[in-house]
Amino acid sequence: MVQIVKTIQQVRETVKAWKKAGLQVGLVPTMGYLHEGHQSLMAQAKAENDRVVTSIFVNPMQFGPTEDLASYPRDLDKDSLLCQQVGVDLIFHPEAEEMYSANFCSFVDMTGLTEELCGRSRPIHFRGVCTVVSKLFNIVQPDRAYFGQKDAQQLAVIRQMVNDLNINVQVVGCPIIREHDGLAKSSRNSYLDAEQRQAALCLYRAIQLGRKLMQQGEKQCAVIISQMENCILQEPMAKIDYISIVDASKLTPVERIDAPVLCAMAIYIGKTRLIDNFVFDL
Repeated sequence: MVQIVKTIQQVRETVKAWKKAGLQVGLVPTMGYLHEGHQSLMAQAKAENDRVVTSIFVNPMQFGPTEDLASYPRDLDKDSLLCQQVGVDLIFHPEAEEMYSANFCSFVDMTGLTEELCGRSRPIHFRGVCTVVSKLFNIVQPDRAYFGQKDAQQLAVIRQMVNDLNINVQVVGCPIIREHDGLAKSSRNSYLDAEQRQAALCLYRAIQLGRKLMQQGEKQCAVIISQMENCILQEPMAKIDYISIVDASKLTPVERIDAPVLCAMAIYIGKTRLIDNFVFDL
């Protein structure tokens, strides 16, 4: 039976005992409402470590004032079952007050990597991500931490933070897990009704088109983005936040593909904002 704890002290005491026994610890940070994508991270953590901690915490700091903090889906019973299925040892499920005291006033912030892609329309998002992830690293002190490639900018930001701040953890990126029809698995997919769920497939069609154009030798990013935008806009329910092609390591926009790139998008289907991406290596 997976153990569920709600306090920082309980996590630290448990992990301290594991470390004293010479065990290696993997961490999978999540905001809950888990799915097979999260399970794939946990399974890899289980394969590479002696013990696995999954955090389930809907982090208020990374939500803007008009975003979906209150309505973000939560289901701890289901989450616990999914964790148990893949052998997670400990779930850390704190209340917001446990993570952020009444006089909390310290943050971890970043420039550069956080200014493009999702950072443009969600300006406070990555400060919230960096702050909570650094706190989780300090609380759990894992040997390895696992993040999905679907949140490609988040993965790059966390890797940079770990390097900049000399945090003693190995950051492991894991592949995007998709539904049978190609839609990237996401907790926010639960917001979609049947018609919107079908409409959301335009993201994967655009991903396939962009990848195909690059594979066929198209180098001009404006041409690729334009065709991907046309693909998305054929779906009446879709509204584009952004489609960008950036340097795969720096996340800065490029005009021509001469090195590995990340092609990333954020698309609204109704009120639901979905993201997807792919990496193209020459």
